[in-house]
Amino acid sequence: MGWSTDGALSFPPGFAWGAATAAYQIEGATAADGRGASVWDTFSHTPGKVRGGDTGDVACDSYHRYREDVGLLASLGLGSYRFSISWPRVQPGGRGAPNQAGLDYYRALLDELASHGIAPAATLFHWDLPQELQDEGGWAARDTAQRFADYAAIVAEALGDRVDRWITLNEPQVVVSHGYRAGEHAPGLRDAAAAAAATHHLLLGHGLATRVLRELLPAGRPVGISLDFNPVRVLPGNTSNNGAADHLEHARHTIDAELNRLFLEPLRHGRYPSGARPEVLPPAALIADGDLELISQAIDFLGINYYAPLYLRPGDPADLRRGEELNRLGLPGVVEYRPDWLEQTNMGWLIDPDALHDLLVELSAEVPDWPLLVTENGRAAEDYVDPDGAVHDPERIQFLHAHLAAAARAVESGANLAGYYVWSLLDNFEWAYGYQKRFGIVFVDFSTQRRIPKSSARFYSEVARANAVPALTEASVAPAD
Repeated sequence: MGWSTDGALSFPPGFAWGAATAAYQIEGATAADGRGASVWDTFSHTPGKVRGGDTGDVACDSYHRYREDVGLLASLGLGSYRFSISWPRVQPGGRGAPNQAGLDYYRALLDELASHGIAPAATLFHWDLPQELQDEGGWAARDTAQRFADYAAIVAEALGDRVDRWITLNEPQVVVSHGYRAGEHAPGLRDAAAAAAATHHLLLGHGLATRVLRELLPAGRPVGISLDFNPVRVLPGNTSNNGAADHLEHARHTIDAELNRLFLEPLRHGRYPSGARPEVLPPAALIADGDLELISQAIDFLGINYYAPLYLRPGDPADLRRGEELNRLGLPGVVEYRPDWLEQTNMGWLIDPDALHDLLVELSAEVPDWPLLVTENGRAAEDYVDPDGAVHDPERIQFLHAHLAAAARAVESGANLAGYYVWSLLDNFEWAYGYQKRFGIVFVDFSTQRRIPKSSARFYSEVARANAVPALTEASVAPAD
């Protein structure tokens, strides 16, 4: 399979190319070597919570197959690997002495990465809170933030000099909205007060952990956080009746505050966004003196997880038309809309690379001193093994090409973008979707654990090796002969 170099879009020298995974989604071995239970063990074993009754008990068995997985990274020419450390594997109950067998696993993983010259980027929390801490209130309890800092200290002391980049939290907004407010993810709560408290305590945990990492890591080791962003875009329409224009702007401002700024503004500006609804914001009684200063201490980079935007347009929630949905705030005169000119993934997510371009440019203007890393970007597709034993995924190639080109254009427009991690290296346990949604550039046959690099893996490898996005032709996405 070849790619045209005519019209290629280049990235800056030293740009980081990698792939990302998360511990509960790939490791398996949930009862091995002293690992404790996490909220996702409990949630996935609760009937009706995960499609097909799937669990992460085995997942990709990367706990035993990490050498093979690192070999895949090396074969693709990727220079960095973003993985997460399982808190219950290191501290089974979320407090107390570390489990040395758990730390030994990550030491072995880091050894393997080093042997291939691959730079590790470690995420401390990718949603797998120890169940014992959840039994005491989870992130709704302030003490969990301190326990997280203690865990960060253990990991930093054991592994700190061997990890190139540290990420404290992954997508705290999703933890709050899906896990504590809507109940769709672990721990499965539908409690607005607990969600508001968890918002502050996750950020506080980030602040406490960042302070600990600064104290224990070698000088200059980068520390940051990964936030998910859903750009809110407004489409024009008839706003002449019933103050619809005001409703539309209010909806845009409020949804943006709750989806995107609820975590960004405390980190950057030491305050919660004024546009969010009171029931979403942490109550003042939870915010102790010094909390916001701790949360807003300097970080070295901002991780951006981008999948899709959200569109609003004028409309009647009582008379929805094709492509329209109720707006999540219940405001009159406004609907959420799926434009018919944008394709959707098989998750039902809009495909809009231009929104990534704009997001990168706008964030670079707001936080010019924070290098940006795309720490997750990718799509699910209906992947299968062909009779020839290969996995061809042209729709993922097209998705990656469009988004990588948008990222390159953002750099040309002044975005301070330093790296990109595709989601994901492997097909894996996709949270509440179980194993029914495949995001990997490497296919996993979960019955045999066989790994098969997809066509998109070859495409992404060429991009990483060239440090540029090639022109895409129809032949580029056709199956190789």
